[in-house]
Amino acid sequence: MEQPAHLRADGTDTVMAVIARPRARENGIDGLQGDALKVRVAAPPVDGAANEALEGFLAEVLGVVDRKSTRLNSSHEWISRMPSSA
Repeated sequence: MEQPAHLRADGTDTVMAVIARPRARENGIDGLQGDALKVRVAAPPVDGAANEALEGFLAEVLGVVDRKSTRLNSSHEWISRMPSSA
């Protein structure tokens, strides 16, 4: 089975490429943009608020209990690590 373009395996982790749009009316997922999942977050991109909101939203949607497993990288594209289920 082929993995979606926005997901890839990295050791025991699954890595997900995400493009976030801050200051949206509400948090949500808008589908794919290229090889990344496009995500809306309501928080503004000020003092890390949008990054924090994105981490929390992804953790909630994906059922990730340990939010420390999601990490953000660069200003437009984030890589989120979720422990792979065995």
